[in-house]
Amino acid sequence: MNIVFLDAETIGNDISFEELERLGNFVKYDNTSPDNVQHRLKDADIVITNKTRITAQIIEACPNLRLICVAATGMNNIDLEAAAKAGISVKNVAGYSTDSVVQLSYGILFSLMMHISWFDSYVKSGEYSRSSLFTNYTYTFAELAGKQIGIIGMGTIGKQSAAVGITFGANIVYYSTSGNNNSAPYTRLELDELLKTSDIIFIHAPLNDKTRNLINAEKLKLMKPSALLINTGRGHIVNEAELVEALNSGTIAGAALDVFSKEPLPENNPLFNIKYPDRLILTPHIAWTSIEARKRLLSGIVNNIVSMEKREI
Repeated sequence: MNIVFLDAETIGNDISFEELERLGNFVKYDNTSPDNVQHRLKDADIVITNKTRITAQIIEACPNLRLICVAATGMNNIDLEAAAKAGISVKNVAGYSTDSVVQLSYGILFSLMMHISWFDSYVKSGEYSRSSLFTNYTYTFAELAGKQIGIIGMGTIGKQSAAVGITFGANIVYYSTSGNNNSAPYTRLELDELLKTSDIIFIHAPLNDKTRNLINAEKLKLMKPSALLINTGRGHIVNEAELVEALNSGTIAGAALDVFSKEPLPENNPLFNIKYPDRLILTPHIAWTSIEARKRLLSGIVNNIVSMEKREI
């Protein structure tokens, strides 16, 4: 069985691939350009990909392919219709990063609302040592207890995020992007009402026709001037240029983003036009990358391959 991983660097070089090596003839590439995909898959029975696209043309040119393993949850980089027509199974790994994403979501929230980076720099600069006061009130912060957290997208990650918020004494409300989710005991609101009433807003939604550009200038104007927006869902859900305008004008108090409309973030992205850097935290799509999450991801890929083998026996 020939197994090819097209973009292994996307899950890190600190992960062992021994489990995959035991399953057959395993070849991994750090990354693969579109021009090289067909050549590298010409003898493959199984392909593993995170971001590298598997198009209808590739599928047609690789008759040995039996399984496409997506090293992620989303499968938008695979031509699913072409795969189905060719009788090729496509398997993702769901739920592997839930704890990691929730942890980062609250981490960047607390960094934003408590100005941790500024206080750290204040002490390390020596200014604190020269101060006559044992503390500092340049920035004040509020407690999460008693605040309303609005969650956009109450799936597995949204529910875990809600549970964490409850432990801090927050009130949880949510908006169902599909319109079909009823997650008692939390209160379901329509989007406009959630935006108007929430102190913190977490985006844990997938990207689709209903969520693309969901948070734009019109929606940002509904939010409280003191509100904080945290996006660890997908970049295109938030209009980045209009978010910068809202932050620069004080329409909302702050935002933290781990995902962007294009990744890596281009140097001409409007997010770099922020006038008040303390109002915005940017991290490079790391919410899913805890060592435990990436190990679970690899184990999930192995399980998908083993399950296919069992079905074929």
